[in-house]
Amino acid sequence: MVRKAVLIIGGGPAGLMAAEVLAAAGHRVTVCEAMPSFGRKFLLAGKSGLNITHSEPYDRFRLRFGAANARLASALDRFTPDDVRAWALELGTETFIGSSGRVFPTAMKASPLLRAWLKRLQAEGVVLLPRHRFLRFDKGVPIFATAEGEMPRAADAVLLALGGASWPRLGSDAAWVDGLREKGVAVADFRPANCGFDVAWSDRFRERFEGAPVKAVRALSAAGDSQGEFVISRHGIEGSLVYAHAAALRDQLATDGRAALLLDLAPGRSERQIEDALLRQPPKTSLSNRLRKAAGLDGVKVALFSECRAMTRLASSDAGAGSPQPSDGSAASAAHVAQLVKSLPLPVLRPRPIEEAISSAGGISWDSVDENYMLEAMPGVFAAGEMLDWEAPTGGYLLTACFATGRAAARGIHGWLASRA
Repeated sequence: MVRKAVLIIGGGPAGLMAAEVLAAAGHRVTVCEAMPSFGRKFLLAGKSGLNITHSEPYDRFRLRFGAANARLASALDRFTPDDVRAWALELGTETFIGSSGRVFPTAMKASPLLRAWLKRLQAEGVVLLPRHRFLRFDKGVPIFATAEGEMPRAADAVLLALGGASWPRLGSDAAWVDGLREKGVAVADFRPANCGFDVAWSDRFRERFEGAPVKAVRALSAAGDSQGEFVISRHGIEGSLVYAHAAALRDQLATDGRAALLLDLAPGRSERQIEDALLRQPPKTSLSNRLRKAAGLDGVKVALFSECRAMTRLASSDAGAGSPQPSDGSAASAAHVAQLVKSLPLPVLRPRPIEEAISSAGGISWDSVDENYMLEAMPGVFAAGEMLDWEAPTGGYLLTACFATGRAAARGIHGWLASRA
């Protein structure tokens, strides 16, 4: 086989994985990265423990990617979560399954894995060029901004792995969008994914509970029903439980102009149990004490209950709907309170800015990409990773899909080059 020159633009998980596959196939591979070092988002994701993949049954895992399930299936089938763990072990990183089913390196860090990975790539002849910021294509040749000025880098094939639009300070700033659109590539607007949401907290609630975790709750949205915890932020809510429902809330806000996350504040107790326990409390007992004794709610949950009930009442009043709800110790009040404890609407106003999001939805339309990940409008130019229009929840799904699409695009490049030899 004649060795071909392949240029990869973007030194994150998708680009580095593609480099590994192409170098193993015998090609001359160069990876250009805008930042001073490689895998910066990968490192930040692993700052508190790198969640590299997920251990749930694969037939469920492969359906976590929404509208992109069908297009990602082939790539994921050829690099499954088990393959991710085997690959990490080859690089000297053992992994373990956490209580939530998520998979982490035993060392709970990304840096040892990344160091070993970069060392192996360089040993295989991959050239790593930091501080090479992609600017544009000029007559099919990528142009980069470097310390020496603008520099062209021609290649037999090019892989774009520039990331989406989240965490732009780490390099994924979506500056490439307009240039590809001018070339005839359809790109869906980026939206925040796995993000927090603004909530109209009262000043008193915000000042007292900013940063407080809300533990052991269930949440319900169009995304389904899940249990976990989230954090009260200055602006609203964030955390793993919120991220699991972020896409559903974001889309509902876009469609209806309003959305609410339904919370079960006492997953271990039934509504009837709570109602009966409330009725056993003396009528003059404060609501906070009644909730603590009857439903086991702690301080932040009690305050959240009152805050959300006040927001719901205000919304009903503004809409001219509803009637005052009983707040005494009567049976009607107990039934109403128990119902809210088990299904408390937490209204959200808007997603937090995409710059704060863990990942992004949107990107290069699948209609613009062939089955080998080559751009239809730009023969010889391929794309992988978060540049493509897919999203997934946190929990290792994001990284696994980046790895898998990088490998799939590399196979596409190898096949395309072989067909032209």
